Amino acid sequence: MSRLLSIIVPCFNEEEVLPLFCEKVGEVTASLKKDKDIETEYIFVDDGSKDHTLDLMRQYHLKDPRIHYISFSRNFGKEAGLYAGLQEAKGDYVCVMDADLQDPPSLLPEMIDTVEKGDYDCCATRRVTRTGESKVRSFFARLFYKLVNHGSDTEIVDGARDFRLMSRKMTDAVLSMCEYNRFSKGIFSWVGFQTKWIDYENIERAAGTTSWSFRKLCHYAIDGLVGYTTKPLEFAAWFGFFFFCISIIGILVIIIKKLAFGDPVAGWASTVVIILFCSGIQLLCTGIIGEYLAKTYLEVKNRPIYIVKEKDEDAEKK
Repeated sequence: MSRLLSIIVPCFNEEEVLPLFCEKVGEVTASLKKDKDIETEYIFVDDGSKDHTLDLMRQYHLKDPRIHYISFSRNFGKEAGLYAGLQEAKGDYVCVMDADLQDPPSLLPEMIDTVEKGDYDCCATRRVTRTGESKVRSFFARLFYKLVNHGSDTEIVDGARDFRLMSRKMTDAVLSMCEYNRFSKGIFSWVGFQTKWIDYENIERAAGTTSWSFRKLCHYAIDGLVGYTTKPLEFAAWFGFFFFCISIIGILVIIIKKLAFGDPVAGWASTVVIILFCSGIQLLCTGIIGEYLAKTYLEVKNRPIYIVKEKDEDAEKK
């Protein structure tokens, strides 16, 4: 019996690598059709690209009706692109992968075999090396996974990629989580289901340049920490309690020195340093609380996760 595989590809300024992606993935899906009778649909999501990515998507759709696309009215971010693709996917199996070919298409047959057997609802990938990545970036990436796993009820695997293949059941579970502040790695973990991990070594982009700067990755990490652990709030509370205890001890020391030795309280420099230090801690804790309040504020606004400017049906009318 024929089954349908949906491949979701979020894109932002990927005109250089998109032809290579379609060629490589097309070879694999052709073998899936021949060997396993699996049909394939492609769902490209244009996340407000400034180059000719959307033009390529239009051309591909007109040549091949299996290729669908969604174009956002502006850049809403990769998380919005993933969610939009999942909403459009109709397949028995749903695969998420990047267009830069850092996600090896050659793994698709093994991933389908894993989910087909029924023991797993998801087959996901993780990098075991970070070849080509700076040491600073690698250090902060590993630090992030340690922090979020220390305080979260769900485990986010170190090196996990968005590249994964899911059953229809798991896909529907992910879609049921329609929160505005999305962190897919956390969502995939939170919904549960049995997941098999495939390890592979890091692969460089096939073409083009990444849009993920260090600053954007830091913001993404903060979203993950705030979204899946309340440990920072607990950290702020313990900081406050610690300095309260220190202040009590300090007051007792000053009183004893004054009463027992008549020692006047002196030291303006040290006083200023202590005030600045404590003020800095207070601002840090206030900032932590502010991050959680900001996420709550954005969530209760109930704004759409993305806005569609154009879909493949529109290309057919032109």
